[in-house]
Order: sequence, then structure tokens, then C-alpha cells
Amino acid sequence: MDRRSFVISTGVLTSQLLVGCSGNNKVKFNVELLKNSLPAEVVGQFRRTLKPNTEISVTLFEQFQDIFQKLENWQKKPSHQDKNNYNLFEWLRRRPFGKAEHESTDLLTLSDFWLREAIEKKLIQPIDMSLVQQWSALPKQWQELVTRNDKGFVDPQGKIWGAPYRWGNTVIVYHRDRFKRNRWAPPQDWADLWREELRDRISLLNHPREVIGLVLKKLNKSYNTTDLNSVPELESELQKLNQQVKFYGSTKYIEPLLLGDTLLAVGWSQDILPAIARYPYLVAVVPQSGTTQSADVWVSPTGRHQHELLKQWVNFLWQPNIARQIALLTRSHSPIATQINPSDIQEPLRNLLLINPDILKRSEFLLPLPLEVEQQYVNLFERIKNS
Repeated sequence: MDRRSFVISTGVLTSQLLVGCSGNNKVKFNVELLKNSLPAEVVGQFRRTLKPNTEISVTLFEQFQDIFQKLENWQKKPSHQDKNNYNLFEWLRRRPFGKAEHESTDLLTLSDFWLREAIEKKLIQPIDMSLVQQWSALPKQWQELVTRNDKGFVDPQGKIWGAPYRWGNTVIVYHRDRFKRNRWAPPQDWADLWREELRDRISLLNHPREVIGLVLKKLNKSYNTTDLNSVPELESELQKLNQQVKFYGSTKYIEPLLLGDTLLAVGWSQDILPAIARYPYLVAVVPQSGTTQSADVWVSPTGRHQHELLKQWVNFLWQPNIARQIALLTRSHSPIATQINPSDIQEPLRNLLLINPDILKRSEFLLPLPLEVEQQYVNLFERIKNS
């Protein structure tokens, strides 16, 4: 699942940034995150809280998959054959910056979607939150999201594996002018996707949990339903929805909407918010019956010593005034309660960034399910798409 960075305005990190000092006895703190995902001024403010001998290096990546691949590469060790001639050079080329494992990064970001696999493969380690004062200010649902067992499943008795600092959700986006021209009512909820006039005019995510999940939500069920056979009407509703779909995709699902090949799409807010800012005829809504949420979280690579700067960084970003800056400048949501006025947000984006609390209560994270259950989702999705 390619949950990419939010494309945001100027004033954010867009290239490798190194701030600190020169000289001996420097304390180094290395962070890796998504390109365009954190305001540069926030990093600058954090830097001003540190001692003069501290150096911060920020490296940027295009998508979470790149970061996850780097985590995997760190854990790989060369075989005897790899150490010979060409294979050695190839192995070094694939390693991050050709450095020793874990040498370059103290902290990096992942989507909560990647947490289970990263934990199960022992790519990341639990984070000691005992000195993070703001942990108690984090709402319970966010604490629960990152508290997991050693297999990566949510577990109240588990350890803390990440620090969420912003989130997005799955929304509906449609071509306002075409809807007005045809005198169609604007879509408000998942049930509108089954409307007759939208047959063969919808783009959906090519993702079993998202598509089957929205059908489950329409049927007043959970996105995280563990027994699909317990919902007898699920398959027939999914077949009807499939007849409405012209295109499935996870990276270019907005393009058909821009070209007029489809009139409505379902996608992730991190992709859709920039499109709305650029194309004023697009309008997006958060489905009233609830939707999925996805969080960006800080994680600690396995094998790295968690020095005090890691906790200081997380604690700083969870301060309400800093969390507010991140939310506004990255056009996202904060897990920390912040005071944001409608006037702080561009009018076309307000309904996405100022969500009704009742809708939030009905929304869910896509939690990891047992592998056999995940396979049920995949099998059903593929069977319906190919029918």
C-alpha cells in the first residue's frame, strides 16, 4: 500500500537539511522522513532548543516504501559470495549511503499500515516513552494504535512502537461542474457510490481492505470485520459496486477524474488535497458514516541507541502549538488537540480538515488482521474484480 507524503505548500523540507555546528564533540541526531511532510520552520524551532554542540541531519524520501526498503536493507548481511568482487560492490551499492547498519538514522517515519510488518520482521524497536511528557496528552485511540505485541498486532499489554504526529483519511472526491450540469445531488456518503447515474463512472483504490471496508461501512459493519462470511449481503453489494467502477488504481486514480473519464473517485486525502488546491472544480467530502484513518508515526530502527534527543524531538512535536503548525502547513490532521479556526484554512479544504466529531467517532484505523483473514479480503476482492 503506497501511502505517500502530503504534497504541501512552500516552507517545508524539500531536500536534505543539515543544521548544527562545526567542531569536535558534536552530538549527532539523524532523522529520515517523507519529502514535503514537515515544515522547515518547525525543525528550525527545535534546533534553537538544543545545545550548541548538537547537529541534526534530515534526509527525505519520496514514499514510505522507500523507507521500509531501507529498514530491510539494514538488516541484511552479506553472504560469503556477496563479499567477492562484483557482488560486494553491488551489496554496498544497495546499502544506505554505503554505511554500516543503522549508522545513519536515529528516527524515521512510517505509516501505521507498515507497523505490523516492521515489528514482525524486527526492523524497528519499542520506544521508551517514560520521559516524553506529552505522551499523556495523546488521546487514548492514538496510544492504542501504536501499542502492539511482538507480532505487530494491537495489544493493550504490548509495547509502544511508534509516535504518531499527523494523520489523513480516505475520502470521496467528485467533479462538481459535471454534477451540477446533470443536476445530480452531491455525494455525501458511501451509499451514493451505488447510484445509477454513476455506473461505470467511478475510480476506486486498488486495495481490498479499503474497497471491501467501505462496503462493510455501508452495511453498518466495521472496516476490521474478521469474519466476512458473517455478512451475507457483502458479496452481492460488492458485485453491484464493481459494476459502477471504471478504474481501480492506487497511484493514478485521480487522473481519470481530471480527464473526465470518471466523475467520482475514492482516495487518500494526502493525494486529494493537493488536487483540490490546483483544480477548483474538484470537491471532496468525508463520508458521513465514517471512513479509514491513516497515521504517520516516528519509529526507531532496531539496533540504534535511543538517546535523549529522540524523546526530546517527539515531545517537542507533540506540543499543541507545534502540532498546530504541522497540521496547517502540511494540510493534515494532528493527533494532539489543537485550536484551529476555519479562517486558518482555505475555504475549499475546510470540510476535509475540520471534520465533524460524529464522523470521527464512526471512523476507524485499518488494523492488522490475522493473515488468513487478510487473505479472505484479497480473495474476495480479486474474484469480484475479475467476474
